[in-house]
Amino acid sequence: MINSQRWRPFLLACLLCACTTEIGAQRGGPVEDWPYYGHDPGGMRYSPLAEINRENVSRLKVAWVFHTGDVSDGSDDRRRSGFETTPIVVDGTLYLTTPFNRVIALDPETGAQRWAYDPLVDTKGSYGDGLINRGVAAWLDPVRAAGKPCRRRIFEATLDARLIALDAATGAPCADFGQSGQVSLRGVPGYVGGWYHMTSPPAVIDDIVVVGSAIDDNTRADMPGGVVRAFDARSGALRWSWDPIPPNPSAPDSANAGAGKSAWRSGAANAWSVMAVDPERDLVFVPTGSASPDYYGGLRPGDDKWADSVVALRARTGEFAWGFQLVHHDLWDYDTASPPLLATLTHNGQNVPVVIQGNKTGFLYVLNRDTGAPVFPVEERPAPQTDVPGEVTSPTQPFPAAPPALAPQKLSADDVWGLTSEDREACRRLLRGFRNEGIFTPPSLKGTVAVPANVGGMNWSGYAFDPQHQLVLANTTNLPFLVRLIPRDAFHTARTTGPPGEYSPQAGAPYGMYRAPFSPSWPSHLSCAPPPWGMLTAVDMAEGKIRWQVPLGSMQGFAPGHAQVPPGSPSLGGPIVTGGGLVFIAGTFDSYIRAFDVETGKELWKAELPVSGHSTPMTYRLGPGGKQYVVIAAGGHAKMAEEKVGDALVAFTLP
Repeated sequence: MINSQRWRPFLLACLLCACTTEIGAQRGGPVEDWPYYGHDPGGMRYSPLAEINRENVSRLKVAWVFHTGDVSDGSDDRRRSGFETTPIVVDGTLYLTTPFNRVIALDPETGAQRWAYDPLVDTKGSYGDGLINRGVAAWLDPVRAAGKPCRRRIFEATLDARLIALDAATGAPCADFGQSGQVSLRGVPGYVGGWYHMTSPPAVIDDIVVVGSAIDDNTRADMPGGVVRAFDARSGALRWSWDPIPPNPSAPDSANAGAGKSAWRSGAANAWSVMAVDPERDLVFVPTGSASPDYYGGLRPGDDKWADSVVALRARTGEFAWGFQLVHHDLWDYDTASPPLLATLTHNGQNVPVVIQGNKTGFLYVLNRDTGAPVFPVEERPAPQTDVPGEVTSPTQPFPAAPPALAPQKLSADDVWGLTSEDREACRRLLRGFRNEGIFTPPSLKGTVAVPANVGGMNWSGYAFDPQHQLVLANTTNLPFLVRLIPRDAFHTARTTGPPGEYSPQAGAPYGMYRAPFSPSWPSHLSCAPPPWGMLTAVDMAEGKIRWQVPLGSMQGFAPGHAQVPPGSPSLGGPIVTGGGLVFIAGTFDSYIRAFDVETGKELWKAELPVSGHSTPMTYRLGPGGKQYVVIAAGGHAKMAEEKVGDALVAFTLP
């Protein structure tokens, strides 16, 4: 989870039938909604629409722009806002959320507002992620008569820990849900307002709504619990809850074993990203984050299951079906930040239902959807070991045999980069003296090069799946960080007099934490990692091989006085793919949305947005005679002070 206050810089036909209606000979062909965050319940982010295609995408123009008015530049005692919503379109209406948690309904063809609901969130709260929200979920009550209030409901989880149900037609709270349309989500162990908040849309399956939580990183060892909960979609009653790391487990044989249960201090392992659901299998797929604190695990010995995992839960009961841990005893903030993606692959001549799960490490795991067993082999390999007193690192970590890592996982002195020879030498000097043994090098007292860093690899941006070509499209970041543990008695002085970066106390642990991008002077100097610093990759999932990989975006504006900066930008905000053979993505530091040829990676179109679009786009077509639209939220990022903030929802279509 990105909580650094200083970090800058979708059988195919069976799935489609639920949201596609044939209009016959009417112009424009099918009507196609975008009813879930990832288009379908399994989050493939694939639309069969092909009106916009390789041949005509260069003609795309702005159709309409809607300004929410909800924007914060970080002044007036408020955190900065980031407009990260991915709207949904259902029943002929577009629904979005704003950074202030307002829910707005628009006409999808004109951008005209139909209604808005304000939950009156305290925008001055100490939310570690800043003021952001990534969207809503929709549910249709099959037993409620058409035309009755709240037959179609819109659910939002808020920054101040509430689950709200609204009438999709009017925006009025559903009076029969919880108390006057809302349920408190604050009843978790160790709840602290602000530290515990929600940023992702709920998951809806059958008649339940499932929510996770976002929890601030590194503030304390014992942060609020990362419990996942399911609520009745009609009444709001709690149906079940599941904790990734049950409280106060027995300590295994380790440096803390003699201290007994009281030695265990942790929390979090929370599911802050987007979940996927499989109604046919009655499964909810939960991506979990790191246990607290991120960079010291001496108080939480063992593998910390089920932190840093993808877990399948029975939707009706919350019963654990299976789990797969991507990182053992995480010391790098390697959350399972990317949403799980459900697809069917052709593998060894058979159709295999899978869960595709990426990680900040850059690894992409392919798991059998029914059992969690790896489809491509995963090998436990020895990992570098700690030299920090009190810490016990996992002896091994899971390495998939295929696909290969999508992001760099090591950095040598020969690799370092700079615009000038002086920059390169400064990077080499900076590298000397730090632990630097590649991925999974543990944090240390003298400092460690973390590659990938806590920003990824793959982050919440996730990926899209093209079932026609069996391709996963993923954007990754190549931005190593320097991480150092600071003894408790030296933390105050280090924070006061040390180099620029993020200092977090990890209170209750014997060490605080420092981290910063690996650069002599960020952001005035670019990263010491060799470019490109961001890539868009197509992975052949039948073979487990990279089909193509191209630089994504640009950092040109981050090096004043230099005319030529290599292509490639860190990115937050993911891709979608369409039947027109196109991958649409924004997410980069520069303020462009782009379209790529799904088969070759060739950039076919780009358009400048009002500000950077750190969000995932979506597409839809309404009939009869409707046109295909591509929509993206452009508002900058809550953690990138160099970027401008904004409030624009921009729709593109063909003239």
